[in-house]
Amino acid sequence: MKGTIESILARLGITKLKASPIQSDVFSEGLVLSFGKTKLVEFGVVKKSVLKHFGISQTVLFADFNWDDIIETAKYNRISFTSISKYPEVRRDFALLIDKSVTFESIYTLAKQTEKQLLKSVNLFDVYEGKNLPAGKKSYAVSFTIQDESKTLTDKQIDKIMNKLQANFEKQLGAELR
Repeated sequence: MKGTIESILARLGITKLKASPIQSDVFSEGLVLSFGKTKLVEFGVVKKSVLKHFGISQTVLFADFNWDDIIETAKYNRISFTSISKYPEVRRDFALLIDKSVTFESIYTLAKQTEKQLLKSVNLFDVYEGKNLPAGKKSYAVSFTIQDESKTLTDKQIDKIMNKLQANFEKQLGAELR
């Protein structure tokens, strides 16, 4: 869903978006895409309590576009180009077993605090709650994109970053790798 929304905004010339987790009465897990301080789109998984109110039993993804601000932003947007980095980005994933009370926002914030320079993005790509998990727990599949603009990262450097992330998740959030 995030990729589709970003593609829509990119077609309007709006790139360099900031993705941040949101807490909302509507979403159990969600993100807001902003351009500068302007919130353009809020989206995520609709809370089960909201779905139950409408008699819906399946998972629903919802996106709320702020079209007035999107059009205003696109009006003044100049198209500019930057060269593609010569150095590859690396993606690593964690499957984290966490308490149901832990939000993606806390994982995102802790990851950004742990690695400020090389961590380019943190994305939640799967949430599992149900059979085969201890009571009161859920599983988050989270991807981390790491890149150094000045050199190719070695496996040793990447492993050091991932170990630091894992240690902080375990220590501060009580997370376990699955």
